[in-house]
Amino acid sequence: MHAKTCDKCPYYLRRSSYCALLGAKVGNPQKPPCVADSGNSSGAELAPTTTLQSPPAVSSTIPAALPVEVVQQAPAQTEVAQVVQAPASYGIEIPEQHLLELGSFDCVSTGIPELDAALGGGFIKGKTYLVAGETGAGKTIFSIQFLLTGAQQYDEPGVYVAVDEPTEQLLKGLKRFGWDVSELVRKRILSFLDMRPHFSKIYLREERKKIEPRFVIEGILNHVKKVKAKRLVIDPIAPLIYGGSQEDILYVREFLRELVFAIERVGTVTTVMTSEVPTGSKLLSRFGVEEFLATGILVLGLEEIGGNVVRVLYVRKARWAPAKPVKFIFDIEPGRGIVIKGPYSVLRGA
Repeated sequence: MHAKTCDKCPYYLRRSSYCALLGAKVGNPQKPPCVADSGNSSGAELAPTTTLQSPPAVSSTIPAALPVEVVQQAPAQTEVAQVVQAPASYGIEIPEQHLLELGSFDCVSTGIPELDAALGGGFIKGKTYLVAGETGAGKTIFSIQFLLTGAQQYDEPGVYVAVDEPTEQLLKGLKRFGWDVSELVRKRILSFLDMRPHFSKIYLREERKKIEPRFVIEGILNHVKKVKAKRLVIDPIAPLIYGGSQEDILYVREFLRELVFAIERVGTVTTVMTSEVPTGSKLLSRFGVEEFLATGILVLGLEEIGGNVVRVLYVRKARWAPAKPVKFIFDIEPGRGIVIKGPYSVLRGA
């Protein structure tokens, strides 16, 4: 039985105006595209089919051009089934009960359309996500793309917490890459918080070898509330645990738990925290506890295919989202960021 309006339908993701059942954007939620007599004139904006090309660097053993449907167009008169088939190129089956659970959440776009589709609409609003990967995998690019999507497309203020790199150096690097964010910073839509001076002041004042989690949490949350941020990036998370070590795992665990829970209690701030892992390691984080607190985990990496190195994005965990583990091959393009080239299994010739 169809809902009279999309607002009352568990398949309707309000934040992204996306129907998880039909795999379509909804133009007018008052005229559901699933109602039999509404037809396509109901306001449904069915996402177009996109043909993606394989990256030039990939070996000739990989097909030169592969048609990949990003979102599958579904008939307007689709009935609710026990199992809903997501975009065919991803091979993801969505149990109905998962969609019912997902329908109670608002989603925010990651900035990568194919990833949004695989996650059933994007990141869950107000939750925390871990982006893990070795050096040079694209974690910072992913993070900035996430913030820029919110700032430019949804007018959502964002905060970038710089832990390893001075803010001035980061902004110069972004401009060179093709992302001049100076105007967004001037308008306070994007804000960059350098935590290193903050750490130094606390350390000198308190004369501590470790910093209590509340000091770091207060510093971040005060800035988030000041600019009314809806998106937050902590890049990377490990050095933020000032004074933490592998030997003091209880301190680390408590620190991270307090940090994540305090941010999520705000309810409206979606957080991306990055974690650098050693090359060739199967670890997802430095301390081994970050992944248990995150709602979702994305792993970025480099792999060799046919003698060529390609970039890979792997959806490792997606709590409350109708997604099976899935891999994509992607490129990093100046001024655009992460651009998906297609599913790993297809481009690899599987």
